[in-house]
Amino acid sequence: MKLTVSLISLAVASGALAPPSGQIPFTGETPKPMTREFIPLLGFGTWNLDRSNASEAVSFAIQSGFRHIDCAAAYGNEELVGKGIADGLAKTGLSREDLWITSKLWNDHHGAKNVPIAIATSLEKLGIDYLDLYHIHWPVSSKDKKNHVGYKSTYAAMTKLLETGQVKHLGVCNFSPYQLDDLLNSTSHPPSVHQMELHPYLQQNEWIDWHSKHGIHVTAYSPFAGANPTYDPGEPPQLLHNDVTQRIAKKRNCTPAQVLLVWGISRGTSVIPKSSHADRIVENVGALTCKLEKSDVQELDGLGKWHHRFVNPSKSWGVDLYEGLEDSKGKHTKSA
Repeated sequence: MKLTVSLISLAVASGALAPPSGQIPFTGETPKPMTREFIPLLGFGTWNLDRSNASEAVSFAIQSGFRHIDCAAAYGNEELVGKGIADGLAKTGLSREDLWITSKLWNDHHGAKNVPIAIATSLEKLGIDYLDLYHIHWPVSSKDKKNHVGYKSTYAAMTKLLETGQVKHLGVCNFSPYQLDDLLNSTSHPPSVHQMELHPYLQQNEWIDWHSKHGIHVTAYSPFAGANPTYDPGEPPQLLHNDVTQRIAKKRNCTPAQVLLVWGISRGTSVIPKSSHADRIVENVGALTCKLEKSDVQELDGLGKWHHRFVNPSKSWGVDLYEGLEDSKGKHTKSA
């Protein structure tokens, strides 16, 4: 089943790049019912949400206009997120069908016997009866504290969820070119979406082009690069505080966060920023009114010289990940 995105063709008018006006609206207009074929390009991430107000943050995000909620079993907060979804729907008068909700199967639930348990648990905690998108979180299976690369039997079991109606689309996260090609050659249900780390410091242009040619949508996690306190700040400088980002934001009367979200959306990828703060949630929604010139995008593209990947558990898990991709070792090497 082909997946499309909820946008009118990305306008490049008078040299300006802006997010699509067709995004399920943030204008106060009555939103059109969403179908399962449309993934909003601006999503709300739920990783590392402050547990003290996670439900309130999710509810506020929906009230502010977010229609795409990204979840995962491994985040340990699906129940809190589910309460936020229910509250947000109640306060906006929207229905479940107006949201795109994604979750992910964790490494410890790989295997045909575990998939039904994993999906049932996520649906119960989220308080919904289906997911718009269900990912394999990593191409890694964990059992008895041991990890190995594996995904085909798990994905095959996940395709059965399409038949039960528990899932509308399937996806993968963090796959290498070999792993994704291997999966495509073993299934008649290719993934609709691939979620991966993407930002100006790790642009992966050729990899994105490959997905476009194969009809697989790409979702960018960590669109602000190393802004999350989980990451070691170090080099490169925080993307939100980078001189290039700051200069463009000031010039276009946007915030640095809005600039980075527009950059991601302008590439055709969906982006999933997270925040527990009401003002930042509103700020992120405001990205849809921020316009960049082509010259701005070219400046941000120039930051790709860092080739820096922030998320790489290869060493701690004892498995090889990201083989064949930029910065496959997880180390940055700044170009001359």
